[in-house]
Amino acid sequence: MRFRLEARAQPSRLMGWLSPVLAALLTVVAGFVLFSALGRDPLAAFHTFFIHPIRDLNGLAELLQKASPLMIIAIGLACGYRANVWNIGAEGQLILGAICAGGVALWFHESQSALVLPAMLLAGMAGGMLWAAIPALLRTRCNTNEILVSLMLVYVAGLLLSWLVHEPWKDPDGFNFPQSRMFSDSALYPMLIEGTRLNAGFLVSLATVAVGYVLLDRSFVGYQMRVGGLADAAARYAGFKSRRMIWLGMLIGGGAAGIAGMGEVAGPIGQLQPLVSPGYGFAAIIVAFVGRLRAFGILLASLLMSLLYLGGEAAQMGLGLPSSITGLFQGMLLFFLLGSDVFINYRLRAVRPALAPGDSRAGKSEQAAGVARAAEVMESAEAAKSAEAGA
Repeated sequence: MRFRLEARAQPSRLMGWLSPVLAALLTVVAGFVLFSALGRDPLAAFHTFFIHPIRDLNGLAELLQKASPLMIIAIGLACGYRANVWNIGAEGQLILGAICAGGVALWFHESQSALVLPAMLLAGMAGGMLWAAIPALLRTRCNTNEILVSLMLVYVAGLLLSWLVHEPWKDPDGFNFPQSRMFSDSALYPMLIEGTRLNAGFLVSLATVAVGYVLLDRSFVGYQMRVGGLADAAARYAGFKSRRMIWLGMLIGGGAAGIAGMGEVAGPIGQLQPLVSPGYGFAAIIVAFVGRLRAFGILLASLLMSLLYLGGEAAQMGLGLPSSITGLFQGMLLFFLLGSDVFINYRLRAVRPALAPGDSRAGKSEQAAGVARAAEVMESAEAAKSAEAGA
């Protein structure tokens, strides 16, 4: 007996929801195998990676803190992905948002006005949207690939930030370190829980999830994006402009990434540095797909991805593993998700091998088939006689 993939008549809604759960479970199982191969006790390593980071209030606060930028970026990316607009450069848009928000904070360094923080939020969003507008413009005007353009702009944004903190915005009292001066208190998010790093940026992320739910599932714009992503010809027939969807998808994703970048420099970092993100822009792509491009799913997926970041840090300190362990688990999660998604449109079917003509089992099968055909003929004949008698 062998198995083959058979196309489903309709995509399985059940597998659509079970696929992320299955991917997460397979990632955990693969983690057990990996830790065993590295010579670590699998149960102790599992506890260190998944349980130890959230054992107390500070750990839970850190989980929510790291989930906040992932949540915001993934919601913005989901809007574009539903319309088949593939923004891969959220990391660069996050950096531009951090640069623009940091510029506002440095310009008003002496100010204690309550308007500094809202101005930074708007500047961060504008910076992310401006960076996302470049691939959107090239896609609509020159038909370039937004995947490549947005990805290449990530490196340009990183180099721009590096130049700023090494030259014009470098802290004159920072002992020649490549960083800006520390932001004033008016340019920082207020803390939610004293003694932890959790700040008001988490509330911004929850508000973003709520807005994303309305936009994606309860608005006409979200409906246009879904139609454009599922059936481009039907969208054009209905009068939905594809260029408008491209601009909306890119600008929403860029604005969300810019807000996340502002939250990083106005929260845990408190200044501009050459590295303002550990890769949130790329990790948010996985979060968006694990969350099925839906607001509530993204909320849960961001917590899972945040736990992987914390687990990677704990594994470095407690198990002596390299920092790349975090990326390895993220890659395994994506790999298993893509594999599990196959069963949304396909299912495994058992196929019995064909029997050779000289096989005794083949003769028996043919004989049984002949008996069955003879019985069908006899039944048909009796039915015909009964019908004649009745007539």
